[in-house]
Amino acid sequence: MAPSKTTGSGVESAVPDLLAATAVLVAVPSVSHSEGLLADQVEAGLRRVDRLSVDRIGNNVVARTHLGLPSRIVLAGHLDTVPANGNSDPKIEGDTLWGLGSADMKGGLAVMLAVAGTGSGAAMDVTYVFYSGEEVAREHNGLLEIEAVAPELLVGDVAVLGEPTGARIEAGCQGVLKMEVSLGGVRAHTARPWMGVNAVHRLAPLLERVAGYESRQPMIDGCRYQEALQAVNVSGGVAANVVPDRATLSLNHRFAPDRDAAAAEASVRALVEPLLDPSAGDRIAVVESQPGALPSLTHPLLRTLLQATSLPPRAKLGWTDVAFFAERGIPAVNFGPGDPEVAHTADERVTRSELDRAYTSLRDLISGGASQAT
Repeated sequence: MAPSKTTGSGVESAVPDLLAATAVLVAVPSVSHSEGLLADQVEAGLRRVDRLSVDRIGNNVVARTHLGLPSRIVLAGHLDTVPANGNSDPKIEGDTLWGLGSADMKGGLAVMLAVAGTGSGAAMDVTYVFYSGEEVAREHNGLLEIEAVAPELLVGDVAVLGEPTGARIEAGCQGVLKMEVSLGGVRAHTARPWMGVNAVHRLAPLLERVAGYESRQPMIDGCRYQEALQAVNVSGGVAANVVPDRATLSLNHRFAPDRDAAAAEASVRALVEPLLDPSAGDRIAVVESQPGALPSLTHPLLRTLLQATSLPPRAKLGWTDVAFFAERGIPAVNFGPGDPEVAHTADERVTRSELDRAYTSLRDLISGGASQAT
């Protein structure tokens, strides 16, 4: 599991050396669809802990205690990373580790492995879920793979996703709506454009309206969510000398969890449909949608974790697998080391203090939260 820091007398410190442990994980490449080596390493470490039962499904590893305690917490984290950006090798400078996945989320994985290996008493049973395919299309998500084979492995009273949050709770998550707006036109030779209708040019007022979108910012359980609507792709045209008769605009909408996907779709349609002409073949369609998740901070265990951090919660501005657990009636939050704003960047990094704070908060919750779980 995690190497330990020691004092000058050789006595083991209360907190393992999580910076070194994270560096070991960063050194194992695990870009999405290639998580096998890291899954092997995680599985081997977990099987060395006597009190854990370990299941392997594909490149997903689930370890559980079976102490017969009245509550169960699920600690979950994804094994995969995005492709490297000149940062595939870990580099430690002082109390900071730089490298691919250090924040998103091998620091969180190191914390989970360290908590799994601690020998302190437990006040609740724990399920540790290390899963593949979070950074790619939803159909590849390892949680879905586990659920299809053995859904009982994911059951718990609450769940904590080790996503990078700066070791403070980021509550719930936004929903995601992807839509395509397709505008029609009439082909003509570019030497005689007046003979046709340029579908790409027809995008101009639509783009102007999307660019002028006013963000909705609801406050939910003390957390302010900020919605967003962005044009993320434009396509159209068949040849350099032909007036295009079709143009497509891709939209990405992040909506607050007080709305469902249907309400979010209705709000986008209300914004853009007045600019569409059905007689010209204009149409709008949903390509993909994922629900958000409400904060769930009223659950006693999550409230205890919140108190342990000594920091106010903030909204998760993005989608995470908190929504997966929320859909199944399991209250969940995001909580892990690392700055979410450096995730997926060349400057991705994590600090020792964040790793230590996340570890201590989770360890103390698991060892002392029984009175809060009833």
